[in-house]
Amino acid sequence: MKVFGQRKRAAAVIAAAGALLALAACTPAGSGSPAASSASNPAASAQSSTTAPPSPSAEAGTSATVGALVPGFPQKLLPLMPGAKLVSSSIDKTTAPATVALVGSATAPAANVLAFYTKALEAQGFKAVPGETVGALPSKDFLRGDNETVNIAVVQTTGVSTFTIGANVAAESVK
Repeated sequence: MKVFGQRKRAAAVIAAAGALLALAACTPAGSGSPAASSASNPAASAQSSTTAPPSPSAEAGTSATVGALVPGFPQKLLPLMPGAKLVSSSIDKTTAPATVALVGSATAPAANVLAFYTKALEAQGFKAVPGETVGALPSKDFLRGDNETVNIAVVQTTGVSTFTIGANVAAESVK
């Protein structure tokens, strides 16, 4: 029963991180955003950056961004897989445990993504929870101590694996 609650909590973290990342991606049209400049000038789209500035947050200690790591992101805890492209990241240090999320994509198969993060997390003392899928979706949960959890889910389409990592970890893990 304890594993089910932790999976449910990890799913909630991923949903919350997705909401933060969606908000970070929203910028008004015509405000100098890359989307606005590329609509009026196709040549500008080739030169425009896909990196958005960190989103304004209602509370200090929360941040999300697209195309970059947010300031203070714990790269040791959740390193970007070599060869992967960073899609977005977020962090919320106002909660206990703190919430961290990373979204990336790679041309590697889903099994390789899970293997990379399994090795990285186990090296930091996380233990893999039995199970490799939720339904048909490759997904893996990890625990460290009584209240630190990490979930990795991978969607693979046309040779690209898009992975979402959500973590609830102690404050000292995100320093």
